[in-house]
Amino acid sequence: MLIAIVLLLVAFCGGRGEEASKEQRSGHVSVVVVGGTGDLARKYLWQGFFQLYENQVSRGNSFSFYGGGLSPAEKATPVFFEIMKAVNCSMGVSQELCAILKEQFLRLSQYRQLKTTEDYQDLARHIEEQLHQEGMTEAGRLFYLSVPAFAYADIAEKINSTCRPTGGPWLRVVLEKPFGHDYRSAQVLATQLRNSLNEEEMYRIDHYLGKQVVSKILPFRRENRKHLDPIWNRHHIQRIEIVLKETLDVKGRIAFYNEYGVIRDVLQNHLTEVMTLLTMKLPANVSNSEEVHRNKLQLLSSMLPLGKNQAVVGQYQAYQTEVQQELNKTNHASLTPTFAAVLAHVDEARYEGVPILLISGKMLDERVGYARILFKNDVFCLQNHNTVHCKPKQIVFYFGHGSLQYPAVLVSKNLFQPAVTDQGWKEVTEHNDVSVLGLQSSDYYVQTPVKQKEAYAELISHIFAGRKNNFISTENLLASWVLWTPLLSSLTSSFPRIYPGGVDNGDMLDVHLKGKEILFSSEVVIISPDQVGGNTVNGFQVMQGKFRNSDMVSAWSEELVERLAADMQEAAEAAVNEGGVFHLALSGGSTPLALFHRLALHHFSFPWRDTHLWMVDERCVPQTELESNFYTLHQHLLQHVRIPYYNIHPMPVQLNERLCVEEDGGALLYENELNKLVNGSSFHFVLLGVGYDGHTASLFPGSKPEEFGESLVVLTESPAKPHQRMSLTFSAINRARRVALLVMGKGKHELITQLSRVKDKSDKYPVIGVKPANGRLVWYIDYDALLG
Repeated sequence: MLIAIVLLLVAFCGGRGEEASKEQRSGHVSVVVVGGTGDLARKYLWQGFFQLYENQVSRGNSFSFYGGGLSPAEKATPVFFEIMKAVNCSMGVSQELCAILKEQFLRLSQYRQLKTTEDYQDLARHIEEQLHQEGMTEAGRLFYLSVPAFAYADIAEKINSTCRPTGGPWLRVVLEKPFGHDYRSAQVLATQLRNSLNEEEMYRIDHYLGKQVVSKILPFRRENRKHLDPIWNRHHIQRIEIVLKETLDVKGRIAFYNEYGVIRDVLQNHLTEVMTLLTMKLPANVSNSEEVHRNKLQLLSSMLPLGKNQAVVGQYQAYQTEVQQELNKTNHASLTPTFAAVLAHVDEARYEGVPILLISGKMLDERVGYARILFKNDVFCLQNHNTVHCKPKQIVFYFGHGSLQYPAVLVSKNLFQPAVTDQGWKEVTEHNDVSVLGLQSSDYYVQTPVKQKEAYAELISHIFAGRKNNFISTENLLASWVLWTPLLSSLTSSFPRIYPGGVDNGDMLDVHLKGKEILFSSEVVIISPDQVGGNTVNGFQVMQGKFRNSDMVSAWSEELVERLAADMQEAAEAAVNEGGVFHLALSGGSTPLALFHRLALHHFSFPWRDTHLWMVDERCVPQTELESNFYTLHQHLLQHVRIPYYNIHPMPVQLNERLCVEEDGGALLYENELNKLVNGSSFHFVLLGVGYDGHTASLFPGSKPEEFGESLVVLTESPAKPHQRMSLTFSAINRARRVALLVMGKGKHELITQLSRVKDKSDKYPVIGVKPANGRLVWYIDYDALLG
């Protein structure tokens, strides 16, 4: 039967495709799509396999198609055939031939339940019997696993033990992303698969590599090497942008998306692959999969590490409600980002200092994808700014949608005219002018595919041909996870910036670069009323209010630290203008580290030369040890700013080769120094934190402030060890002109809740003793601590 079908179609099609290789001209191929009635199979896979059948049947190949799934055949078969009937023929195929092709495609297809080992054994027996009855030579078996990744290892083991062809036929198993959710899980999955399949048998598919423009990147670089080699480097490239913007939300995909988020869904795979194609060493043969994979691996190994300072993340405002509805989780707060902008750098001389931006998000203003190489322009036009020489110099690999709609490679006319050597591409000479990244389309040399092809169909044809250069190898996969896992770990507890979605986002998601760091350009943060428990002006801003009858500033941690640093600099400048000096007392612990980094990296105009820096408290350890508050302050702030050493006042916890011995009088020495240098012993600014037990400075629960009398500096006892701290007292703290209480982290939420309820006098919570007599107290509380 199958042989008759093949002969009929070969005769009808006139034997087209003589360029096919000898291996592809003959032999029977069994195609098994596990998950054959799922959404991906319905939308893309069966259409792709039908196009494979349409292109290959006239070249002497015969096929059988099996849709596999967990459901019984009697239930799933009608659904399966409704999907199969919806496939379409390629353009240029006559209506008569198309009807024959579709009819035969349906006859060659069947649904099979693939749940148990016995099911796979039955499938193998069926394939062997069919080959024997028809007298056909087997070319190979192709299994496409369109199922969740957790099922891969089990299915691969079943294929290996029951369905592996013997002798010469090939076995190819296609795996859909995600390939793990971090380095460790990807490594485990790779090991499990390696137990059943050889590396050459696995095809990890990333449909972006099937997009015509993406697959054109390496050939374009090769074809235009004489123009690109002189300028494809740090001396000429200003930056590289790889962007995928989407307008849709993630309704219906919440169960998957809430676990993976935008970085794992798009950046770690799609955009990273594009980045490697743009920046890897150009292979001598762009079709050689081994050389392509080797050069990709070399590039990934040369990337600078990605940490929290190399990313900003956001979440569209309706996402929380969608999560609660689809997952049936009331009061669930998800930190999953739906937007991310990541700044990457290649640690190679060729690209040193060239920023690479990888950006993607849901609910943005338009649907578009592109990679842009923006070149430096050293031409300045004094009068005619519209001349071609003054316009942006750029190359754009335009994936599709957006203003241009069709996929294209665009080269601005102030660079060079690219070659057109690929018969599948053509130059566009007539333009309906639209704006593409700052230039009209007529300002570009534009190349576009002669015939647009769907990505999955392209990759399926590559799988059939055994071409692996557009697929992900195990080594490259793990190298990518090595790059991305530290960033993902650092963002685990970070609150994404909330944005409304669509055009209403305005400039909220704009970013700017500072050295190797990326930041949101705007300090505005979207907060919905249900998130802050009250109203906000225009629905978004850093929130100000009252806490325990004192002023309160609240925001996401990043914006809160920015605000505190700005307020501290404002107080410093006012004090210096008034009296020529600024006296600042800083608390220890981990809470102020983010503030120290902010001051060191961004407040270059801070009047450090006129600042005297004091300690609020100190542990009784040598100042060279990690536990020392002064050591922490020095490592994270002092060594990075220009402050005179004689303006720095560490607490004298070590005297006479002893630590915190009362007879040595260290506390009195510090108090005398304070009285001598600080006018009225009144600090201009005191920064305090709050411990989980409610202590501030080193004033712990159970301490008796009245026992300190008028002393400004004392030795205190922590709950665990006696005389282990030196601390300012409330007498010193409450003389300050301004006191900032910084509270950050979800772990402090219960404490903040309790502090909002306790009375003004309580030995249990020493922090409520902070009451500046003639100054101002401001609580700086991040949303983690305020909202939990």
